[in-house]
Amino acid sequence: MGDESKNSSEEPSQVNQDELILAQQRQIEKEISESIPLVGEMEPISSLNSEYANDEVYLEKIKDLSSKYKHIRRTRPDGNCFFRAYSYAGLERLLDKKDEFNAFYKQAEESKDALVQLGFQQFTVEDFYDIYMEVLKRVGDLTDVDDAKKTLHFLFNEQGYSDYMVVYLRLLTSGQLQKDQDFYSCFIEGDRTVADFCHQEVEPMYKESDHIHIIAACAALNMGVRVVYMDRGNNKSVTEHDFPEGCTPLVHLLYRPGHYDILYP
Repeated sequence: MGDESKNSSEEPSQVNQDELILAQQRQIEKEISESIPLVGEMEPISSLNSEYANDEVYLEKIKDLSSKYKHIRRTRPDGNCFFRAYSYAGLERLLDKKDEFNAFYKQAEESKDALVQLGFQQFTVEDFYDIYMEVLKRVGDLTDVDDAKKTLHFLFNEQGYSDYMVVYLRLLTSGQLQKDQDFYSCFIEGDRTVADFCHQEVEPMYKESDHIHIIAACAALNMGVRVVYMDRGNNKSVTEHDFPEGCTPLVHLLYRPGHYDILYP
């Protein structure tokens, strides 16, 4: 015990100082992130203007964006924003389409067994699947669309439900990547296998998403998405990309470097 305290006092103070600064920075980022709702209320596109008040490049692009979309719904910037935004927007658009919702529900019901067949541990998948199905059932059972939308919004802002929805979609995306690994392996850099990539970059919470995640998630849910890119590029208009290519997109997301929000045409 005496030796341990002696060793700790001899550690360079600079290391401790650097660690303290890093920890403080992480805490500040966490507090800022947590002050933002998991899924916000619908706002007009013009609400983006205040974020870029003196930035002509972005203001031009917001003008272009507002010619195509009426509203934006922001999501918390916590590394899960693609999965949360895509899952929320996908369910929201199904709430007044009973036949499509029922088909989606049936597909979701069968998804746990499909994951287990791919080698996922049943006990790992089970809890997330149960909550996923509970959310679908709770919104699907409501006959009034406005009530269903309010319930969806409530559940996606309850951390327990919302994060379980994110985890299950991450698992479904991982399953899709591994099922079609011959196709996806060419997109993965380095010596990693598709399974390695899934365990490191897809399944863990707070890992940001790239094109490969989006393509696989769309294939897993059978739901196309249009991602509208808004960045510092020279052109005055936003850039649109549909996943998969040539689809009729059912979900629309805004991408700004490192972050996704939901768009409404």
